[in-house]
Amino acid sequence: MGSTYGSARVLVASNRGPVSYTVGEDGSLDAKRGGGGLVSGLSAIGSDADALWVCSALSDGDREAVRRGAGEDGVRMLDIPADVHADAYNGIANSVLWFVHHMLYQTPLEPVFDAEFRRQWASYETYNRAFAEALAEEAAQGAVVVVQDYHLTLVPGMLRELRPDLRIGHFSHTPWAPPEYFRMLPDDVAGQVLRGMLGADRLGFLTQRWADAFTACAERFAGGLGGTRIGVHGLGADADFLRERAHRQDVEERMAALREEIGEGRRTIVRVDRTELSKNIVRGLLAYRRLLQAHGEWRERVVHVAFAYPSRQDLAVYRDYTAEVQRLADEINAEFGTPGWTPVVLHVKDDFARSLAAYRLADVALVNPIRDGMNLVAKEVPVVSDGGCALVLSREAGAHEELGEDAITVNPYDITGTAAALHEALSMRPEERAERSKRLAAAATALPPARWFLDQLEALQG
Repeated sequence: MGSTYGSARVLVASNRGPVSYTVGEDGSLDAKRGGGGLVSGLSAIGSDADALWVCSALSDGDREAVRRGAGEDGVRMLDIPADVHADAYNGIANSVLWFVHHMLYQTPLEPVFDAEFRRQWASYETYNRAFAEALAEEAAQGAVVVVQDYHLTLVPGMLRELRPDLRIGHFSHTPWAPPEYFRMLPDDVAGQVLRGMLGADRLGFLTQRWADAFTACAERFAGGLGGTRIGVHGLGADADFLRERAHRQDVEERMAALREEIGEGRRTIVRVDRTELSKNIVRGLLAYRRLLQAHGEWRERVVHVAFAYPSRQDLAVYRDYTAEVQRLADEINAEFGTPGWTPVVLHVKDDFARSLAAYRLADVALVNPIRDGMNLVAKEVPVVSDGGCALVLSREAGAHEELGEDAITVNPYDITGTAAALHEALSMRPEERAERSKRLAAAATALPPARWFLDQLEALQG
């Protein structure tokens, strides 16, 4: 079998790759590089490491690049049929596995595991198999493969059968559901997911809590972990990048524009999220309304700067959620606003420079997810904030494990409690706020992205 080995020594597999393509009007291909922890991690291992990133073609431009053989060095894009990808990605990964791990179902009505689910599940299997086969083909003997996230839970087991010589890791960027919620999945599907994951030599999670939840599921439904090892790697913020990027000219311009929207001398409560159901933006707005009702002294003295960037708008439930965020913001502004004061400044168009501007201006950061694997916003704001910020943080965010001591903790479902926490945060003495912010920033940057990735590689090779 020796001749069938590939040449890659380190392989990463993820749904989204480090590059995306668009086709210009003249038919030329334009490549755009992405950022993030994996990109900086892979570049940290050096170009002589024979690294390969296997990912999915996501757009027509990506598919055209695959057809033309125009890929970049170190990247292999898989042209999985668009309908199979849609079923696997939207139908299963984002509408089932994401919902299970974030415990988002309205259980009187959903989930419904019917014939349509089974059809989509078959696509998820096909999609995972395409990755396993590509990895098997490209990997050198004894190579290290790190598979990413809930889109690819079946890959480790499939790859193990094809290439027993490989060292296989899988990393989960989401929470893991507790056994009683995980067992909502049909028994055979739950078993497949666990066996797929347990095909890895080592599984990585963002916090001990999610690692323990996986272990509990494996013990209850798969007879234990077998030989699979479990590790925890709490992905941190990239301090150097953030601090440099946050002081560029475009950010300064956005700060000036935001200051104008906020008004002179007012305090700011900042949130920056995708309109993802788990982020709990609606209850955040309800808590802010409660703050204005219960503490009239903050009227005209505080502005809630809420950035809610549209996410997964091809799913109806996400479109409805985004509309509700907009409606509620309008309602609060109508109820409390005055000619010189807009209580909620809502922006829905994604703008990274403006997000960094808001981070720098934040007196209070509101991060109140229902459930979150980590939540990097909670880690980024204290790093970038100019004057130090108070962090109001949900106990259900993975970041709470590292930041809880210096944050003001909230139960994400408790509007009254969150309003009280916002009042406490706004009332905090500047010296205490600065001190806490410094400690939060230190904890937030303890494991920068490149180190996070290299730690996983070393653990697999060890």
